[in-house]
Amino acid sequence: MIHPEQVAEMLKKSKTSSLLIPTSTGSVPLDPGPTVKPDPAEYQLASDDGKRTLWVVFVIMVVASVIFSALSWSVPMSRRLYHVITTFITVIAAISYYGMATGHGVAYHHVQVRQSHSHVPDTYSDIYREVYWARYVDWSLTTPLLLLDLCLLAGIDGGHTIIAIGADLIMILTGLFAAFGAEGTPQKWGWYAIACIAYLVLVWHLAVHGNRFATAKGSKVSKFFGAIATFTLILWTAYPIVWGVADGSRKASVDAEIIAYAILDVLAKPVFGIWLLLTHAKLPETNVELGGYWSHGLGSEGTIRVGDDDEGA
Repeated sequence: MIHPEQVAEMLKKSKTSSLLIPTSTGSVPLDPGPTVKPDPAEYQLASDDGKRTLWVVFVIMVVASVIFSALSWSVPMSRRLYHVITTFITVIAAISYYGMATGHGVAYHHVQVRQSHSHVPDTYSDIYREVYWARYVDWSLTTPLLLLDLCLLAGIDGGHTIIAIGADLIMILTGLFAAFGAEGTPQKWGWYAIACIAYLVLVWHLAVHGNRFATAKGSKVSKFFGAIATFTLILWTAYPIVWGVADGSRKASVDAEIIAYAILDVLAKPVFGIWLLLTHAKLPETNVELGGYWSHGLGSEGTIRVGDDDEGA
């Protein structure tokens, strides 16, 4: 009989005892090849400079609204149509800029950018850019009012005025759709193309018909309308250019976008408004006389007096 201690002594002396201990096989791990990690998400936001710009323009619009309201007091109610329209333009713009400055008129547009690699699968990086949708609400309300000012100044008929305003609304709304359009799809730039076509329709009606009607009012009105309409159309042509390098292709930063639009808005609204109202005051030919309900209210017309029904019975 073999004693357990003898078995243990034999195992210690045996060279094969190492087989009882697991050892490495010495094999080399397979090389998985090169790997590429996607970039972390990028957030394109407004800095303090952009936010300060929004507050500055808000103050400018408020001051302009007060000035336009004060100017309206110097003319009778029957001639305040330009003043009312122009004041509403800057009031709406002030509300819009207040919303953007406080962060309540902005949303994120998520974009995925594809990155191709030669030996590994493609990767995607995420970009989140601020889009100020309150700006489009502003434009959809104020630009028709601006057009109405110009059409009244030239004396354009109601049919062409409505067509110009309709084209303007299409331009603004399709611009909003394009701003939130999916990246890398033809739909985004398709909306942009529709907006540009609508703008050309607007220019056609304002320039061709506006010049014809303004000329019929005399040389002074024609000269003034030509100057202020050209000024407006140049500014409005700059808006889609800014959109293309900002919301469209994201080549410009959010701060640069805010500053560019701020300059254009100040020129297109307060500067346009003060120019229009001061020059209009010197040109009686541009007056739009409104009487009746606009100036005097309903008065006693249409009221029911006691006994009227009895007399007719």
